[in-house]
Amino acid sequence: MDIQLKRGMLDVCVLTAIKNEDTYGYQIIKNVRPYIELSESTLYTILKRLEGANMLTVRSLEHDGRLRKYYHITEKGLKRIEEFKDEWKEMMLIYSFIMKEGANE
Repeated sequence: MDIQLKRGMLDVCVLTAIKNEDTYGYQIIKNVRPYIELSESTLYTILKRLEGANMLTVRSLEHDGRLRKYYHITEKGLKRIEEFKDEWKEMMLIYSFIMKEGANE
């Protein structure tokens, strides 16, 4: 898979994992695990990139005597999810064309 396409998809997966409630890194990994394999190092790189793009915010709270970072999606992050859905519709049309043309060979 094209690395840029995969990167964009992973970004949207992470945004979707925090869409309904603020959450922390390990919980994000658990939420996406049934769908994609995501390492901690990859996740934290994505989270940092999304924070830099103002698609999420971060706050630290104490949990069991340790600080835990909680991530919150912003309006810009919600908009990115919707943009991705629209882009995916176009990708599915392209996929359908490719599969149809391949069947004609």
